[in-house]
Amino acid sequence: MNLHGKDIKVFTANSNPAVAQEIADVLGCKVCNSDVRTFSDGEIAVSINESVRGSDVFIVQSTCEPVNNHIMELLIMIDAMKRASAGRITAVMPYFGYARQDRKAKARDPISAKLVADLITTAGADRVLTMDLHAPQIQGFFNIPVDHLMGAPILAKHFGKKFKNELDDIVVVSPDFGSVNRSRIFAQRLGTPIAIVDKRRQRANVSEVMNIIGDVKDKKVILVDDMIDTAGTLCNAAKALVELGGAKEIYACATHGVLSGPAIQRIQDSVIKEIVLLDTVPLSEDKKIDKLTTLHTAPFFAEAIERIYEDKPMSTMFDGV
Repeated sequence: MNLHGKDIKVFTANSNPAVAQEIADVLGCKVCNSDVRTFSDGEIAVSINESVRGSDVFIVQSTCEPVNNHIMELLIMIDAMKRASAGRITAVMPYFGYARQDRKAKARDPISAKLVADLITTAGADRVLTMDLHAPQIQGFFNIPVDHLMGAPILAKHFGKKFKNELDDIVVVSPDFGSVNRSRIFAQRLGTPIAIVDKRRQRANVSEVMNIIGDVKDKKVILVDDMIDTAGTLCNAAKALVELGGAKEIYACATHGVLSGPAIQRIQDSVIKEIVLLDTVPLSEDKKIDKLTTLHTAPFFAEAIERIYEDKPMSTMFDGV
């Protein structure tokens, strides 16, 4: 593609090259030639093997595990593009790491999400394209434009097809109060009621379910969250919905499948029938279990990239989803 003297160039580092390739395929271009490698002492080296002078550059990189390596890969690649006179540099971050450290929970806590935003800006990015930030106000941590895509409409479309003739039997459930707004948007898309699991967190990565707000008795339930990390909150919520609420079947969905620590075993042992994830975080082979279904985000990122490139609005992007 070539518009007003600029061309699109898609690059990728090492976090999710498959998504970058799919984005390039949708755009009808190729993933450009670059090398991102790690020296024996742990330092990261980047080589850009073709000209980017004046180009509209899009670097696809989720800052998922190993988080710090992937952040440094992104920063060094942005710096390389800036020094090579790229026309505009967009960091395409399907998953934004450190997003949960968005405020001071207690005295002397850092706000690491703000620090990462500053690093990306200082490295030379002109804008950021991301999906489902854990806290939407993180957009305000950047002094550059942030295009924030939503995963809920994509997931809702999937479940709308799956339960096309059973929507009267569906209740959308938020696993905690933090996901209520996301679940409400999801429920509006499906035209179903909403319920909330009220829990009290005892310590990090441990939660205790206290109560269920709403009627889920004899219903098929869809739990909606932005990410699944250790899966403790999700599996506890699912258990409570069956044991306390009398739910008939439990499904779940999330944009980001971080799935760290005991997550896979917890999901295997849970009452959840199926979990639908987006491919913002790549799943290793040992995490690809039958209960997990992955949907592709490349068509949506590709459309967003086209709109950025052509200076078109992003606000209408999900109207038809």
